[in-house]
Amino acid sequence: MNVILAVKQYISKMIEGCGGGMKVLLMDKETTSIVSMVYAQSEILQKEVYLFERIDTAGRETMKHLNCIAFLRPTKENVDLLAQELRMPKYGLYFIYFSNVISKQDIKVLAEADDQEVVREVQEFYGDYIAVNPHLFSLNLVGCCQNFSWFPPVLSRTIQGLTSVLLSLKKCPMIRYQNSSEMARRLADSVRQVISKEAALFEFRKTDVPPVLLILDRRDDAVTPLLNQWTYQAMVHELLSINNNRINLSTVPGISKDLQEVVLSAEHDEFYANNMYMNFGEIGSNIKELMEEFQKKSKSHAKVESIADMKAFVENYPQFKKMSGTVSKHVTIVGELSRLVGAHLLLEVSETEQEIACHGDHSPLLQRIRALLASDKVRHIDMLRLVMLYALRYESHSNNDVSGLVDALRQKGLSAEHRAMVQSILDYGGKKARGSDLFGNQDAVAITKRLLKGLKGVENVYTQHKPLLFTILDQLIKGKLKEASYPYLGTGQLKDRPQDIIVFIIGGCTYEEALAVHNFNRMMPGVRIVLGGTTLHNSKSFLQEVSTAVGSGGSAGQNMRMGRQ
Repeated sequence: MNVILAVKQYISKMIEGCGGGMKVLLMDKETTSIVSMVYAQSEILQKEVYLFERIDTAGRETMKHLNCIAFLRPTKENVDLLAQELRMPKYGLYFIYFSNVISKQDIKVLAEADDQEVVREVQEFYGDYIAVNPHLFSLNLVGCCQNFSWFPPVLSRTIQGLTSVLLSLKKCPMIRYQNSSEMARRLADSVRQVISKEAALFEFRKTDVPPVLLILDRRDDAVTPLLNQWTYQAMVHELLSINNNRINLSTVPGISKDLQEVVLSAEHDEFYANNMYMNFGEIGSNIKELMEEFQKKSKSHAKVESIADMKAFVENYPQFKKMSGTVSKHVTIVGELSRLVGAHLLLEVSETEQEIACHGDHSPLLQRIRALLASDKVRHIDMLRLVMLYALRYESHSNNDVSGLVDALRQKGLSAEHRAMVQSILDYGGKKARGSDLFGNQDAVAITKRLLKGLKGVENVYTQHKPLLFTILDQLIKGKLKEASYPYLGTGQLKDRPQDIIVFIIGGCTYEEALAVHNFNRMMPGVRIVLGGTTLHNSKSFLQEVSTAVGSGGSAGQNMRMGRQ
């Protein structure tokens, strides 16, 4: 189960399907992102695709010598634009691929528009989602509900995205969902209806143990998206924001023009692929090695004395240039992460966050939070997160001082809108909203584990937190996930230990959860897990999600002073 490979194979098939000769790839806004996540432009150019166009761009040139591969989402708007295009075709022949199921009615509209008989093929290729890592996908939808009910357009897009993941991985799963979430039940039900309606598409070869689709709700664990991160991929997303593999570095002090936007893709960057799950300390020494290797190579290139040397240099130049780009990119990123960590006391902030999330003692923690709130170095967003985590953790503690901490935020100049987020997070993910025992307060085994963990000391105080998803997957794999809390939809249940598991989190997943899934896949032979969510959060986008969900608009995460001065 590899979502990057699944989407890549669809795109290769499309390009090969229209034979040799020069081609144009015609996409919409979303399919452009879907393609760019798995293929570098240079790779597609090698397949004789010389032009990339958007179907919604007005006044495109007519080029009858090019054949057109159209890869589009089956929306009404795209069908209308395509029908318009076919009435006055700009290219020689058209090979049309929709990223999801298209209705017979829409096919009829296109057939009627194709007066000049330029369409050679119409097919459904189910790459209707953003493949981020081999085991991680997203639908790029922030703010999926208001007043804790689905936004109808987001629900239908989520159903399409999730069913396309199942089709592209060739899985017809048994469905389990989080019982405490009405949104999870509704999505589970809707996906099952699609599977019944499109039964012929879901007729895959039966496996001994059927795959499982597990649908969860972000509200059950509002802690994980609020924590600072210390593995490379997660940390870059938290502090710099990754948007479809792209990072905007234009605000970094003294940045050169060619590094203002960089691409981080494990498919095309070996250093990133090897280091994305490493923690910050390890990355520093790995960057040092990368630089030393580069210096060795560049010294050897400095000796261009003969024709043979020049020839050798020119032959190695693409690799040399690529390595030089990789080095400067990662040195810049790690340098900026390091600067932010130092400038804003992120180690101290993170240690306190971890203590709150894992096993902190109330009184000393409260003093530490107050001390951090008093500092001029701590960013507003970090102050707010500390108070939100405290409110979630000590919601029912008899001596909790949430109101005192909110007042300290006021004195620090945080707006009323941002201070209101503390109550919003309790409405969103507080005790009443959760179906699970997030902090292990009720379960005797969990309490003992927590005490033992506290005694043993933790290898790394900044990464001791485990997301709730870790526990859920652990129980699911061992066949111990309670059916009352995570029922099966419809009749039947799994007798054996599951092997193929697709987890989907409504309200978005995080890179910390993706790391947990990566570790399960690595440590448990025979178990394959893919994780997806409506979006991939960092704390900023999560605050937006919470604002929208509790019905207070969606700008709280947007205009927070981030302190990247």
